[in-house]
Amino acid sequence: MGSYLVSASQVVPGVPAHAFAAVLPTPLPALFDRRFGPIQPIKEVTDQVGEWSTTGQTRTIRLADGGSMREELTEVSAPDAFGYRITDIHGPMRPLVAEVEGRWTFAAEGGGTRVTWSWRLRPANPVGRVLMPVFGWCWRRYAALALERVEQVVAAQPL
Repeated sequence: MGSYLVSASQVVPGVPAHAFAAVLPTPLPALFDRRFGPIQPIKEVTDQVGEWSTTGQTRTIRLADGGSMREELTEVSAPDAFGYRITDIHGPMRPLVAEVEGRWTFAAEGGGTRVTWSWRLRPANPVGRVLMPVFGWCWRRYAALALERVEQVVAAQPL
């Protein structure tokens, strides 16, 4: 059925290593505390052991609408990127999305760092595939709100 890629980015202050070190361990509710359309804020994270930093770690993400999903950290390539896989999706996203491969990248740009967040979505079924452009439009606006928080977190992190 193929996949659908969505991506958003923003330049934040500091070098890539600084931005990477600030973003990776930040609790998800601090970054994803606002909704856009049907995409809900993250209410809490459970089942995480230790700081989020090691390939193979897993956790459960719980959304404000009661939905949940399992996240596994699949790549940690400091200071350039980290990646994860989202599976076991429950709630309103379940009829649309079977799995997500997410990735954050950090690249020097001008006097700061371009932080790019992307999702490669695997639709749950043909209806989900048809609705991906609409979901992608909502996701990009949700991502813009999250990237505002990322900029705040990076700016607040001591160099």
